[in-house]
Amino acid sequence: MRIAATGRYLPPKVLTNADLEKMVDTTDEWILTRTGIKERRIASETESSAEMGARAAKEAIKKAGITAKDIDLILVASVTPDATFPSTACYIQHKIGAGKCAALDVQAACSGFVYGLVLGSQFIASGTYKNILVVGCERLSSIVDWKDRATCVLFGDGAGAAILQPRADGKNGLLAFDLGANGGLHEILYLMNGHTTGPEGVEPKDGPHYMRMSGQDVFKQAVTEMGRSAVKVLKTAGITVADLACVIPHQANIRIIEALRDRLEVPPEKCFINVQRYGNMSAACIPVGLDEAQEEFHLKRGDKILLVAFGGGLTWAACVFEW
Repeated sequence: MRIAATGRYLPPKVLTNADLEKMVDTTDEWILTRTGIKERRIASETESSAEMGARAAKEAIKKAGITAKDIDLILVASVTPDATFPSTACYIQHKIGAGKCAALDVQAACSGFVYGLVLGSQFIASGTYKNILVVGCERLSSIVDWKDRATCVLFGDGAGAAILQPRADGKNGLLAFDLGANGGLHEILYLMNGHTTGPEGVEPKDGPHYMRMSGQDVFKQAVTEMGRSAVKVLKTAGITVADLACVIPHQANIRIIEALRDRLEVPPEKCFINVQRYGNMSAACIPVGLDEAQEEFHLKRGDKILLVAFGGGLTWAACVFEW
């Protein structure tokens, strides 16, 4: 497996910390100090998750030198699907004109894109498919409580995509991966389904159904599980941080990123960070970062890259692959 091409789409509307000061009891200094975020992108009414995902997908397809009809499988990671069903992958299939290829969503919250990347690589390795589209797309502005200053400052909208193909030498560019979850920690980061009872059979109490998060608990678990998962895949791959061209962590907030970087002893110049521009885009963070990192790190074939993420569930995922 190799990543043949990537693409991204960010809505043009920018919401700055100064804008948030007018909406909720907060300050630019408070947000920047605690999160590292300066601004985030906000989707318009016409920029659904599927629409943003389709735009990122079209860019990746163009870069890969293929057409949408060449796509064999579409995997989409999102916690903000356009509908409960059909899947966002089906909507994207239609929007890009991919024909009748297989299409499904992967729900692992912020870890979703890495889950999708690993899942897609298995189809490539088995020889089942030759062109796989993996997309991470989120419209988190639609599930954020804009009166809750603890969460509304963190999130933004966007989409990223990647095309997976077999390598010419027949080798698997995915050197190692680790996927995991702890359903016992579901209560520290969740979004209730307004049409059903909660996972414990309890009816939602708070009207509109917004994302809920226990920040301190998420911080502790994120640093612990991302650190453990990253160490595991490096060991499995038989490499060290010194062998990596770059590390792309989930862009939750700067404190989590710095804590992870310290634990892994990653030099600042090897750690990709764009949280200051976009905030936390959940499943879109890693693919957008992957697309931008090519420009920032001038990635070339043979470079080794570490991706590591965590999300509601609690889920986590890490992988090392060769560019």
